Amino acid sequence: MNIAQVAPLYERVPPVGYGGTERVVSWLTEDLVRMGHAVTLFASGDSQTNASFVSGTPTSLRRNLDCQDSLVHHLLMFEELRKRRDDFDIVHFHTDYLHFPLCRELQLCNITTLHGRLDLPDLVPLHREFTEMPVVSISLEQRRPLPFANWVGNVYHGLPEESLSFHGEPGSYLAFIGRISPEKRPDRAIAIANAVGMKLRIAAKVDRADQAYFESQIRPLLDRPNVDFIGEIGDEQKADFLGNAVACLSPIDWPEPFGLNMIEAMACGTPTIAFRQGSVPEIIENGVSGLIVESIEEAVKAVKRVKNISRKACRNAFLQRFTVRRMANDYLKLYKQIITNHLPLYERPVAGKSEMEELLTEDAA
Repeated sequence: MNIAQVAPLYERVPPVGYGGTERVVSWLTEDLVRMGHAVTLFASGDSQTNASFVSGTPTSLRRNLDCQDSLVHHLLMFEELRKRRDDFDIVHFHTDYLHFPLCRELQLCNITTLHGRLDLPDLVPLHREFTEMPVVSISLEQRRPLPFANWVGNVYHGLPEESLSFHGEPGSYLAFIGRISPEKRPDRAIAIANAVGMKLRIAAKVDRADQAYFESQIRPLLDRPNVDFIGEIGDEQKADFLGNAVACLSPIDWPEPFGLNMIEAMACGTPTIAFRQGSVPEIIENGVSGLIVESIEEAVKAVKRVKNISRKACRNAFLQRFTVRRMANDYLKLYKQIITNHLPLYERPVAGKSEMEELLTEDAA
């Protein structure tokens, strides 16, 4: 199958440090290549991939301080895709909704994974207008604000089995990883660690948009002797950071669409203590891969109980539900469904008769 993967240009693929969407695009792209598919990745020029590659901009935009308007670069990338549209059986977009008018105009065979929050009122008229666009959620909870959208599937993220090693024995600290922002609530993580008298290590980036919040709300809390602010880390540091923790804290205060930190911790055998928001009840199996709480007080009690969770069972939960191969196979099923529905009726496969049937049969795992 000839597949185009279209990534946002804010981070390279895969990201150097923090980055959710671009990291998922990388895992998916590389696994589809390993499975023998012809994949072309549209991404920033500093990306690294085994797929064919089309550069949308010389470097990722977050690190390019000269970039004043990121939309310009995305539109230019879409124009390059337009020129090559006949090269692909299907185009998989990860760029929110920017490409919807292009896909409608070209009647492009496409699918879009929506990676962000969807509880914004502005999105309602957009998805009511583009009702033909096939979209994929990354958790069922993510769909709640837009139940009328053209949902064709739900695919949970997955990461390579070998990317994060299993740690059978925990260290003596709590971990917070990801992004310093009001919705991620690092202040709650600090409060939990203080209440239980444990060390908290924070590995998180500070976006320009969150700099004021960091300076006013979080930096004053970092002078506690039990708080260790590391800053942004990359993939090569995550296994030890997460694997040596007693638990990963995810004290979120927003409808998180997925939360990669939870399955990254799970892959290391480290349970997550997470607030019941967004996708958390879908990702964490309470008592197996973590503990779900609804307050700081409950989280404090959970820290005292979390050592009872089997780290091996936690790792097995990851292997059963959140590997990249499972994610890639889920997407392949959707690709075939979209391709079939996109064909004119007279070209759609007939059992046992159509040459196209071979393309649309299940790939070996």
